Amino acid sequence: MAFPRLIFFLMLAIIPICNAQGLKLGYYEKTCPGAEAIVEKTTSHYISRAPTLAAPLLRMHFHDCFIRGCDGSVLLNSTKNNLAEIDAIPNQSLRGFQVIEAAKSELEQKCPGVVSCADILALVARDAISLIKGPYWNVPLGRRDGKVSIMLEALFNLPPPFANITTLKAQFASVGLNAKDLVVLSGGHTIGNSHCSSFTSRIYNFTGKGDTDPTMDANYVAQLKSKCTSINDVKTIVEMDPGSFKIFDGSYYSLVAKRRGLFQSDAALLDDNETKAYVKLQAMSHGSTFFKDFAESMEKMGRIGVLTGKAGEIRKRCSFIN
Repeated sequence: MAFPRLIFFLMLAIIPICNAQGLKLGYYEKTCPGAEAIVEKTTSHYISRAPTLAAPLLRMHFHDCFIRGCDGSVLLNSTKNNLAEIDAIPNQSLRGFQVIEAAKSELEQKCPGVVSCADILALVARDAISLIKGPYWNVPLGRRDGKVSIMLEALFNLPPPFANITTLKAQFASVGLNAKDLVVLSGGHTIGNSHCSSFTSRIYNFTGKGDTDPTMDANYVAQLKSKCTSINDVKTIVEMDPGSFKIFDGSYYSLVAKRRGLFQSDAALLDDNETKAYVKLQAMSHGSTFFKDFAESMEKMGRIGVLTGKAGEIRKRCSFIN
């Protein structure tokens, strides 16, 4: 694995550092009055019909911000001359692009060339979670859209489900997020589903000897094996937070504390004193500060590496560079 690790650290060098200059609340009040209301109405239209879209929309924002900052680069299609982030393996399961495009279409009719796709994505993620009775956070606006989207950057720089705590902390630190942000944002796994292929090695072949991850609760392993019948199962999906995968709550931390975190990256939160303490606190207090903490970390994440001023562009369509 030396080669991918080398590429990982090389890639880190080109990820923009955290930068929030130019972002402000109510950014479009004069240039496109009602812009945020249009995004909220569009998001509500989709979430009211398909509440399970909230999880992939949140994930899309996360995946966008971790690669070149929150610049909408995850929305760009590949071209004959370039494989874009959207086609990286971690992004091939993203859903909800139609929500972004629908909001963009509405805004282009009212205010052509004013509201960026990056801002729309940030607002949609917030609104989608709020609409399913999750936390609400401020979204300062003013992001511009990036013109660069590279598949390999997403492949090597998005935190993978099999990462250990050292790798996770390093990847979060590289974009200006700390250990608390890591454990708080991991709580987003309280909603949504996962393909078996993201974790079957844990239950079928953990060390290459046909064994199971010893840190995983044995009863949970049995449950997962009943759903994912082989290590090669790439079609079946399972709930990340069994029993309440549609509800945004603190139950994720109770599961992790009981060694029932679905991914290695979930279990890894017990391998660091700070992240472990947070898991135990939320598990014991039934998520007493989780909503507040999640809102703070999401606002912080939404400021990563933003393009403002005259950098980037305002795309006419979110999937294509102008």
